[in-house]
Amino acid sequence: MSDVGTYLYAVALAEDPAPSEGLTGVTGGPVRAISHAGLVAYVSAVPLTEFGEEPLRRSLEDMDWLGETARAHHRVVEAVAAKAPTAPVRLVTVYRDDAQIRSLLEQRHDDFVDVLSRIAGRQEWGVKVYAAPSEAPQPEEPAAPSSPGTAYLKKRQASLHTREEAWRQAVARAEQIHDVLGSVAVASHRHRAQDPQLSGREEWMVLNGAYLVDEERGGEFGQVVEGLRGEGIEVELTGPWAPYSFTTAVETGESEARDDGP
Repeated sequence: MSDVGTYLYAVALAEDPAPSEGLTGVTGGPVRAISHAGLVAYVSAVPLTEFGEEPLRRSLEDMDWLGETARAHHRVVEAVAAKAPTAPVRLVTVYRDDAQIRSLLEQRHDDFVDVLSRIAGRQEWGVKVYAAPSEAPQPEEPAAPSSPGTAYLKKRQASLHTREEAWRQAVARAEQIHDVLGSVAVASHRHRAQDPQLSGREEWMVLNGAYLVDEERGGEFGQVVEGLRGEGIEVELTGPWAPYSFTTAVETGESEARDDGP
């Protein structure tokens, strides 16, 4: 078995492919194009000593390695997407060889074509909504004296009630924002809220949305986001991106890394 695998970044239509010259992949090697069945896959060679199934299990726990790999992956995808409608592939999707890539393009041809047709002329925008947890007001002094333990419990209950109410209001506001943005987009997707360790924020993330927007409406979408900002919440707009969130119809069915046969 070869000790080199084929790392897949993205798929586009072969009729109008983006050039791969000058692009470097996750290990610094050149990106190349594999054309088959009217599609073109953008790939690079990777060592299975690093990108095989077992090594990847360890590497994916290394945040520095994962961040560097993700940045290299996204650079390739964004470069291709800037030139042609592109279906990004999940991070660290590795095949045994080029033959498996051709088999994928043939077997999933219709799925790729459908998705590429749907995302043509459109971009993905990301919107995150944060809300600051409310602090409970200090309770009034009780008319009758109470023990320190009782006073603490009352204060704790008041704090919990206030935070729960603040959470409900923030979630309701996020739902309204999502609905408004969805009316401008042609498709939307809600991702799971990021862990504070990943977001670097102490506030609640009450919306982590992705929106597929016609290119000519990108400015309008940004204006709508701006108009949704308000007291008590922060709205963060990112993009435009390649449409990562809207290519799930062509998930390869592979594990995150694969160096064996079908």
